[in-house]
Amino acid sequence: MRLGIAGCGRIAERGYVPAALAAEGIAIAGFADPDPGRLESCRALWERGGGETIAVASVRELLATPLDLLVVAVPAAQHLAVAAEVAAAGVPSLVEKPPALDLAEAEKLAALDPPPFLAFNRRFLQGAELRDEIPGEGWLELDLELRFRRDAWGAHESRDEALLDAGIHLIDLACHLSDSAPIAVRKAQVGPERAGFELELGRARARIECATDRSHHETVAVRDRAGQPIARSAWGGIGSRLNRVLGKRDPLALSLQRQLEAVRDRNPALATAADGVAAMAVVEAARRSAELGGAEVTVAPTAEARP
Repeated sequence: MRLGIAGCGRIAERGYVPAALAAEGIAIAGFADPDPGRLESCRALWERGGGETIAVASVRELLATPLDLLVVAVPAAQHLAVAAEVAAAGVPSLVEKPPALDLAEAEKLAALDPPPFLAFNRRFLQGAELRDEIPGEGWLELDLELRFRRDAWGAHESRDEALLDAGIHLIDLACHLSDSAPIAVRKAQVGPERAGFELELGRARARIECATDRSHHETVAVRDRAGQPIARSAWGGIGSRLNRVLGKRDPLALSLQRQLEAVRDRNPALATAADGVAAMAVVEAARRSAELGGAEVTVAPTAEARP
């Protein structure tokens, strides 16, 4: 699979390049970024272990080379425009999270032909660990937390609020693990660096907490209606530091490798643009709930569900 990457920020440098280097049958054919320094950094990282590639300033130039997939890793405000350019060229795309800055743009993204995949890579981390342990029927209680220090990540440009940067992963993971659609949000508190709320789904209740100003930790716990544990996953903290000392794979690169392989293999676990619409509908409901002091807010139906 010949891969193009538009946007040479931290997610490309720390995530997609090592992910593609570790994957079988995947090569990065080219990078695009208007910043020469970032562009050269990613090109050099790939060529040290993966062979030749091209490095160009624009997506238009990148699309001039044969590609099987283009990763849209530019800032979220540019996702729709870049994904539309890629779709017009007939090339499949994988759009990084968040899909857009609001629900209306996410719906336009989903209307592209071909519609993009969405890079909800936690499906290939906690999702890969837990999904087979969760029964296909019965009520679920979910507790999901994701926190990290934004400053330690060192993003070049994007500084999305915690709800878009971290919370949206948990929203999608709750839908994915419960295999059900979001219904309502309540008890929301939303700030620039932290957010928390309760999400009601078709067969589950999820308590979601996220932060971008705390040390890295990710936890997902699943219980049945009676409170009995079903499955649990934890990443970060002392365990992750120990894994680095022992030379074990970085969870970000590992999940992105699995995600790229899922595109290559047409794995149905991949998130679609419609999943991105559902997640953004929850984001907007959470914002509204917070404005109303935590009141319950119904999640807007997606375009597919509207009469």
